[in-house]
Amino acid sequence: MKLALLLITLLSSCLLQGKSYLIFLVDDLGYMDIGANNPNCFYDTPHIDKLAASGMKFTNGYAANPVCSPSRFAIQTGRYPTRKKCTDFFSGRRAGKFAPAELHSQLDHDEVTIAEALKEKGYRTFFAGKWHLGPTAEFWPTKQGYDVNAGGFKKGGPYGGNKYFSPYGNPRLTDGPEGEHLPDRLATETCKFIEANKNTPFFAMLSFYSVHTPLIGRPDLVEKYKKKAEKITGEEFAEEEQTIGNKKRRVRILQNHAIYAAMVEAMDAAVGKVIDKIESLGLSDEVVICFTSDNGGLSTSEGHPTSNLPLRGGKGWMYEGGIREPFLIKWPGVTKPGSVNHTPVMGIDFFPTFITASNATMPAQIDGMNLLPLLKGEPVERPPLFWHYPHYGNQGGFPSGATRQGDWKLIERYEDGRVHLYNLKEDPGERNDLARKHPEKVKKLRAQLHAWYQETNAQFLQPKKGSTEQPWRPKNPN
Repeated sequence: MKLALLLITLLSSCLLQGKSYLIFLVDDLGYMDIGANNPNCFYDTPHIDKLAASGMKFTNGYAANPVCSPSRFAIQTGRYPTRKKCTDFFSGRRAGKFAPAELHSQLDHDEVTIAEALKEKGYRTFFAGKWHLGPTAEFWPTKQGYDVNAGGFKKGGPYGGNKYFSPYGNPRLTDGPEGEHLPDRLATETCKFIEANKNTPFFAMLSFYSVHTPLIGRPDLVEKYKKKAEKITGEEFAEEEQTIGNKKRRVRILQNHAIYAAMVEAMDAAVGKVIDKIESLGLSDEVVICFTSDNGGLSTSEGHPTSNLPLRGGKGWMYEGGIREPFLIKWPGVTKPGSVNHTPVMGIDFFPTFITASNATMPAQIDGMNLLPLLKGEPVERPPLFWHYPHYGNQGGFPSGATRQGDWKLIERYEDGRVHLYNLKEDPGERNDLARKHPEKVKKLRAQLHAWYQETNAQFLQPKKGSTEQPWRPKNPN
């Protein structure tokens, strides 16, 4: 019996060690934007759905923040962005009723990135696409542990112009033939890296600019979805609360946006191109593949391209539509094909999972959880998760914090200190506020959230210059 247990342990260790890692990170992709999560999805995502069917799908996967840069910080470091005041997109400064909290707009060199940690074990490292984690070349990927950087720079996106097609205007990506499509080009660069490093462990991150605005798609796919949209009926928009007075915010409640659909499918095709390369190289049993997004789908602003229903809100909001993401992991020899896990997980968890499996050095302070027991199908009780967004986003959401423990989620508003309590198992759309019905639950979760504020030196809203009106602050504010 002891020999059998020893052999099982050794086999399990072999299945974990020596793996290469690949993360697909999509910009602004909502939880309901893939067929694996939404049987009625308007967008065709066959390659992502196949990945979900071949590995483990998490139904409660989260970004660390409702906007991009903080979530990217969390993936790179395994730490909550609140610890470094990296709590909004770099460099967001929008004010509302009050001034936003202090913001630190760079991934400092003293932070250990996942690439730097794996390089110590001989891994080759690669980054392609949107970076958005530093203001100058001194903070680009090659200064943060990545051997190769294809397209990642200061802001890292085709914002403000037609840059989804060559010429790209990207200092870290040479132009291709006129009309070359950016998602496909990034996939090509990723494939080249994988093929060049097929005989050594590697960590590759394909961080799409898609499906962020500007809303520009391949013409053939746009035409495809225009025809498909003609068959879609129903109300396209509803109204959602926002922070300015009693005004309402328009929110999309129907998926039928042809251009956005074209962007989603082109991104899916790029995912398929990379996975096909892995298979053609005979690396299917050697590469751990992960797929997620940096925040929820854009539903309340900037074209309102997607619907996150039944989830409430979207990008920039603390409701589930703003922070719940597609979250898929295929770990050869570990995950069971087609398995589904309902444990809450977050982008901070990739770092400790990969570092543990690779026997690399774990930094002293990591907030993420090793997911290996979950991937093996073992029951695990998740510690509480926390969010902190002391800013006024471009999408109308209110400055807020939140915590989730089990099925319960508490949201705390930073303008006036109001709280909302939801049972996500019974009410994933967060329409039934139970704060008054369960005051003891509110007290417990709020105490945990406030203790976390203290631990992470969380910053809060400030009065506007020249104003005497003060925003709400928690007890013992930093």
